[in-house]
Amino acid sequence: MFISHIILKNWRNFLSVDVGLGDRVFIIGPNACGKSNFLDVFRFLRDIAKPGGGLQTAVKERGGVSKIRCLSARQNPKIEIEVHLSDYSSHQPIWKYAIGITQQTRGYRQPILAYERVWKRNEIIVDRPDIDDEKDELRRTQTHLEQISANANFREIAKFFESVLYLHLVPQLLRYPEVFSGPGISEDPFGRSFLERITKTREKTRKSRLTKIENALRSAVPQLKHLTDIKDEMGVPHLEAVYEHWRPQAGKQREDQFSDGTLRLIGLLWSLLESDSLLLLEEPELSLNAAIVKKLPSLMYRIQRQKKRQIILTTHSADLLEDEGIGGEEILLLTPSLEGTKVTTASSIDNIRDLLEGGLSIAEAVLPLTKPSEINQLEIHL
Repeated sequence: MFISHIILKNWRNFLSVDVGLGDRVFIIGPNACGKSNFLDVFRFLRDIAKPGGGLQTAVKERGGVSKIRCLSARQNPKIEIEVHLSDYSSHQPIWKYAIGITQQTRGYRQPILAYERVWKRNEIIVDRPDIDDEKDELRRTQTHLEQISANANFREIAKFFESVLYLHLVPQLLRYPEVFSGPGISEDPFGRSFLERITKTREKTRKSRLTKIENALRSAVPQLKHLTDIKDEMGVPHLEAVYEHWRPQAGKQREDQFSDGTLRLIGLLWSLLESDSLLLLEEPELSLNAAIVKKLPSLMYRIQRQKKRQIILTTHSADLLEDEGIGGEEILLLTPSLEGTKVTTASSIDNIRDLLEGGLSIAEAVLPLTKPSEINQLEIHL
């Protein structure tokens, strides 16, 4: 399945969103317009559905209802999320899941459900609050989505949300995890436990993926050979590769000697190969050579077609968006306004559509619209 449509009301800096999504989505817009916040709605649903998660935990981890409610929300303060889940071969929704969140008006001020609804092929099978919820408000502090005893009829949705994968690998965390003390984030979005994740993968699968990654890396880092995983004398996992150079005996290097770009590319390729779940990527172009960035859209397309998975990513990169295979219907343009950030499919904007039909790339037709209006004043103020 994949998420074919999303409707948001009062979610973070989005007052109202109602857009369709394809199996590949590029989110673009100026700085601080809400690209990461848009991705976070899928992580939020994952955090509700995952074991040990739930509504209370998901909201608390984000600072409470007031932190995720849009500042432009006035007459209707409910935070509302609705997603449509479709089969990969069709955009007709199989499932719809909708949730409205508000806050207790007294007592502990806990987040509570304004409503929770589930449809299967347009037939509603969950519609809360029900009679039991009206009798006991405490029931509304939990979703049916997070409860095994309550989600039997739509557990397919819960499993889908639970499997959502987010990646924004930070090379320094991967090289020196022991330096960054304190508890890690459970989903490990920044790669602190990335090597443990590799080690825990079944050996045959692990070796196969590392071989594929090595073959791909040779195009970007020709001197890298024999990428493998090892454990040191203390049992700590590492990545190791041979770097060929002018000396007769090539030297072995571990991940703490890899470049930022090499580590981020390894993390990206591993995540693309890892599963068939929804993959969320934050600026995958960071630290990568421009020539590599230009190849990312076609690489993602080839892998996701094999796995039939959905990829949603944010980007600022003109190199990435020069790919001629990217269509206007795959682009979500985020535009800040006084009433929250607007989200528009690029192909629905007449002048953009005309430019694309005239042969311009997404980078040429859409990226100029994301440039800050006062950018030319930047150097004046320094």
